[in-house]
Amino acid sequence: MSTEPAPAPTAQLPAAVDGVIQRMKQIDGSLAAADGVACFNRMYLTVTELVAAKLTEGFFEDGAFIERMDVLFASLYFRNVDAGSAGWPVNPAWGPLIAARGEGDRVLPIQFALSGMNAHINHDLALAVILTCQERGTTPEAPSVHADYQKVNQLLSQVEAQVRAEFEPERLRLETAEAEPLEHILSSFTIDAARDAAWLSVQSLWAQREVRFAYDLSCDALARAVGMAGRLLLTPVVRAAA
Repeated sequence: MSTEPAPAPTAQLPAAVDGVIQRMKQIDGSLAAADGVACFNRMYLTVTELVAAKLTEGFFEDGAFIERMDVLFASLYFRNVDAGSAGWPVNPAWGPLIAARGEGDRVLPIQFALSGMNAHINHDLALAVILTCQERGTTPEAPSVHADYQKVNQLLSQVEAQVRAEFEPERLRLETAEAEPLEHILSSFTIDAARDAAWLSVQSLWAQREVRFAYDLSCDALARAVGMAGRLLLTPVVRAAA
């Protein structure tokens, strides 16, 4: 059993973070600004550019590991974007965002952005860590792996605060009846909590990796649970025009 999207036309996997950034810029240029995927893509591009800068500065203990993980991590997103654009099934974690991407008249850009982060961090991140560890002959418990994972947390917290601040003027324009449910929705997700949960998923899935049936079942359950959270984040809050 697998929750990965069916094969769909996709660009070649980038070789490095610079290639990931270029692919994200291509996606941004091909989508309307109000498209739900575009809203997430802009946030993700900001994060990836920050990671690229930190790689150059030697911020990480094992820059080669982080760069490869970043590429594999992004590839899971690209696969789902390509599958959705081609009309193929997508992973259940990504299903809500792909399905609601055209509902910008009822769903705010920050909801799209956080729904994408929910899918990418709570689901894709654990898989990316495991794939990178397997490729590089290490484990999630290696000191440098966990230390660099924590360093990425710092960068994501910075970007999350920036994104929430950017959307604040739009939130303030909402009527009280719309703003109150939005506050409840947005408070249900934080990047710090998501990455803590993702690390628990890494540990659980790593322990199951040799038993393929159990591993696939756990991946399926994770994807569907993340998808449910994504639907919550995309709850329409703007009143439909009369």
